[in-house]
Amino acid sequence: MQKLYNTLSGKKEVLKARPGKKLNLFVCGPTVYDFSHLGHARTYVVFDAFVRFLRSQGHPVYYLQNITDIDDKIIKRAREKKLQPRSLARMFEKEYLKDMKALGVESVSEYARATEHIPEIISQVQRLLKKGYAYEVKGEGIYYDILRFKNYGKLSRRTSLQAEDAVSRIDESSKKLNKGDFALWKFAKVGSDPTWPSPWGFGRPGWHIEDTAIAEKRFGVQYEMHGGAQDLIFPHHEAEIAQMEAISGKKPMAKHWLHTGFLTVKGEKMAKSLGNFVTIQDFLKEHSARVLRLLVLKTRYRSSIDYSENLLLQTERELERIDEFIDRLKSKIQNKKSETDSKPQISKFKTEFQNALENDFNTPKAISVLFEAVSKGNGLLTKDKLGGRGTTAILAFLMEADKIFGFIFSKEKKAVIPPAVLKLAQARERHRKAKAWQKADEIRTKLLRQGWRIDDTSQGPRLKKMS
Repeated sequence: MQKLYNTLSGKKEVLKARPGKKLNLFVCGPTVYDFSHLGHARTYVVFDAFVRFLRSQGHPVYYLQNITDIDDKIIKRAREKKLQPRSLARMFEKEYLKDMKALGVESVSEYARATEHIPEIISQVQRLLKKGYAYEVKGEGIYYDILRFKNYGKLSRRTSLQAEDAVSRIDESSKKLNKGDFALWKFAKVGSDPTWPSPWGFGRPGWHIEDTAIAEKRFGVQYEMHGGAQDLIFPHHEAEIAQMEAISGKKPMAKHWLHTGFLTVKGEKMAKSLGNFVTIQDFLKEHSARVLRLLVLKTRYRSSIDYSENLLLQTERELERIDEFIDRLKSKIQNKKSETDSKPQISKFKTEFQNALENDFNTPKAISVLFEAVSKGNGLLTKDKLGGRGTTAILAFLMEADKIFGFIFSKEKKAVIPPAVLKLAQARERHRKAKAWQKADEIRTKLLRQGWRIDDTSQGPRLKKMS
């Protein structure tokens, strides 16, 4: 029974779905004006693993993600680079999709561009005007009157902005009825702004309306799940609710609202506006995608992650522990020898793993179960009490878990160790055994200069090619 924390109710609730019944999930995608950073990666890795898990439980999930390809930021950046906004958006959309592929984010059913839903957006604006929820500001645009929607603020439990809200769109106007009113349609300005014809003249959509227009076309006015990063709760998701529920007269728009916590740097949210961000592409030049997936998933999805070199190093060590164990398992299968053949409580591990993920997608608990299995398996291997059946059972468990997490088994080809490097490592080991520590350290330094790190493990020294 899948339980999820619902931002709307403020408590954990059962996800009412039967195996074989389709679940619709909308997750807010990127605004494609720049390279994506690790804060974005945190959200999309979490939802990728979440959807993988639901599908593994027999739920056909339709995972829809929008692409904001028209926006104030896109227009501003395009002017700076002397490009057309559409060209800039397509360029960074391509980079985003490349990043997602590199991170193993493979669960999205459809990416939907805002600019390909202009008729649906205009239709929603027309209906909001007709029902009295929207009004026109001459020369500026069509705005949503938040005072007309009595439940405005029910998701965030507030109606005013705070410092960490994702307020990235220019909706200011001295002619607005209320300070919190937001633009549904912006009238064309003199210059190079991209525009589309509408009943009110040429213009372009506001930020919030694109998501509800896309979702209504695919899912209707009500669906199961809506997700995104924590900073989208207000005003973005609050605005989406106000739009869709005003149009339909039905509530809730989405039954479950799921939000990921921030990825911070020294306590501050990682953001382009703060200049403290690391792009996904820069990260992957130095580290593997597996490291990032483990780093993200070993923290509760609703909690913040404070990114640091120490956290990275710790995560790499944890991955190496998994790699060493899998190497031992594979070696055991090849040798096919053991005194006994013990199965290390695989059914217990499977049950605990399943229970953790069903309880508000508790990935840290599930990962601790994996490491418990690694520890138990290593103990049996050391005592030579794990044979073919037990080894196969553990590997099968890890493979099933990896279909959800995507970091357990490396898909990278192992680097071939040059004979000269291997010879140096062997010499260092002889010095270590002879307690000639200075000579051993000198060889370690020499190996590092040649791009190889040597780690001393319980199974002996291991060489690793540096990125």
